[in-house]
Amino acid sequence: MPNTQQLEDQVTQVRRDILRMVHKVNSGHPGGSLGCAEFFVTLYNEIMDREEGFEMDGVGEDIFFLSNGHISPVYYSVLARVGYFPVDELNTFRLINSRLQGHPTTHEGLPGVRIASGSLGQGMSVALGAAQTKKLNNDSHLVYSLHGDGELQEGQNWEAIMYAAGNKVDNIIATIDLNGQQIDGSTDDVLPMGSVRGKFEAFGWTVIDIEEGNNVDAILKGMAEAKSKTGQGKPVCVLLKTVMGNGVDFMMHTHAWHGKAPNDEQLAIGLSQNPETLGDY
Repeated sequence: MPNTQQLEDQVTQVRRDILRMVHKVNSGHPGGSLGCAEFFVTLYNEIMDREEGFEMDGVGEDIFFLSNGHISPVYYSVLARVGYFPVDELNTFRLINSRLQGHPTTHEGLPGVRIASGSLGQGMSVALGAAQTKKLNNDSHLVYSLHGDGELQEGQNWEAIMYAAGNKVDNIIATIDLNGQQIDGSTDDVLPMGSVRGKFEAFGWTVIDIEEGNNVDAILKGMAEAKSKTGQGKPVCVLLKTVMGNGVDFMMHTHAWHGKAPNDEQLAIGLSQNPETLGDY
């Protein structure tokens, strides 16, 4: 059985990493990163079947693609905390010649990163290509991906979503971070999307809801259900309802911290709300 306390301790430490990374360079995207900390920690520690080390082709293991690449702080923190590269490399976030650029890249060979992402809307297509490759290679492992709700306003997503169902790509679990916020405001104010569930179902996907997307136990349960629905002829979508800026009270429930770094005082407040658990880098 998963040790929920250990997962929650890592979540708290990841929040500290996110705050410290974006504060150091006065640049980055803390809001969405904080909102997805529970998801990433649970995914990499308990949900995915991963091999030791890193091979770009991902043969014989589950693989993950981050489509909304601007939330790289949470991605980098968790990759480091589960052993893909040294934790102290988080000190190099967004520095010139660093492997940890503001949006993930591949040319520097950062372990854990399989695509450059940040041009929104492209991750679904890449994940589907990887899923079909696994099928062609008789590899029974799964492909996971994460997408922002505002990102779904990009049309390429819907071509890929239609393609997935039409081709019965049933070895993919695409998670949508439903925090209701994007860079210019709430998703309802910028471009209302109506029922995301209804849209995916209309396109032929199986849809799983995780109503408490910042709760480790809820994520474990919901993702287990999602896995149980794979291999049945339909792609699987998880609607993960999160709070942007979760865990730092003044960052929560607002788009204001989508791409804004905390100052010294704000950093201290945020860290005080997330006491050190596993050691800072």
